[in-house]
Amino acid sequence: QVQLVESGGGLVQPGGSLRLSCAASGMIFRMYVMGWYRQAPGKQRELVAVVNPGGSTNYADSLKGRFTISRDDAKKAVYLQMNSLKPEDTAVYYCNAESIMTRMGSWGQGTQVTVSS
Repeated sequence: QVQLVESGGGLVQPGGSLRLSCAASGMIFRMYVMGWYRQAPGKQRELVAVVNPGGSTNYADSLKGRFTISRDDAKKAVYLQMNSLKPEDTAVYYCNAESIMTRMGSWGQGTQVTVSS
């Protein structure tokens, strides 16, 4: 059973940085596309970034240059480095794992990121 546990969220001032982590278990990590999504209050969940097995990445166009996704297959972890944070980045950030074999996805419980002065 796939389990994803996010950490690293919190309160940060505009212009600040945060690094989110997602620890995975119960899966063959290298067989999964790993991603970060976010959901702001009253809005739909949206893609932030994904990293494929092998390391290629895709980002939401609006976030390119500020956010960086990475994965460590040995640690079964995926990270999201967020720089130059803005109030509109405030959301619950979710880790996602999608099997390249079945295309079935799993979600973590989410971690709150609040950008405010």
